[in-house]
Amino acid sequence: MKAIVIEQFGGTDQLKYADWPKPQPAAHELLIRNVAISVNPVDAKIRANGTWAGIPLPAVLGYDAAGVVEAVGEQVQDFRVGDEVFYTPQIHGNIHGTYAEFTPVPAAFVAHKPRGISFEEAAAIPLAGGTAWEAIVRRLQIKPGETVLITAAAGGVGSFAVQFARAAGARVIAMASERNHEFLKLVGVDFVVDYHRSDAHQQILEYTGGEPRGCCIRHSG
Repeated sequence: MKAIVIEQFGGTDQLKYADWPKPQPAAHELLIRNVAISVNPVDAKIRANGTWAGIPLPAVLGYDAAGVVEAVGEQVQDFRVGDEVFYTPQIHGNIHGTYAEFTPVPAAFVAHKPRGISFEEAAAIPLAGGTAWEAIVRRLQIKPGETVLITAAAGGVGSFAVQFARAAGARVIAMASERNHEFLKLVGVDFVVDYHRSDAHQQILEYTGGEPRGCCIRHSG
């Protein structure tokens, strides 16, 4: 199969379009034919020096994709060949990223693609959306009526976090540059503050009448 392969860490010149062995899924995995992928800041960080992620070389990078199930491992129960899905593969120690025609990925990391969105739209969701879900839903376990402060709210992770918090019934306060305020109001923020202002913290205290519960998500995406 064709893939974009990196044989040593460094600049963008290290990304090579090449032939790569077509993988087969392990018992707990799916093999997915990628239809659309997206690129994240972590891709560039790993390309520059992925030793921190324990990635042996050569490797295929890429951590967001949507596609069609090509093959199903013998232990997988919830997916069938031909299913439309989206996913983010494991980062640490993984040489099978999404910059390829096919990617093997644990079935636990895969979700069925909603019919109402395109492959391109679905490919933009998993990494940023999953990070926000982990923070808002799994770790903070936000409840209706709570107040949540989200910094960097207009970024990829932050904008998902805003929507998850609102869906959970929370009141959402966001910090972002002024140019992003209208966008954040559209996705459900109750009160937004420009973090460049020296009185940003005081504005939040006045709005809430006290210290809000903080979900401070800082993300370069």
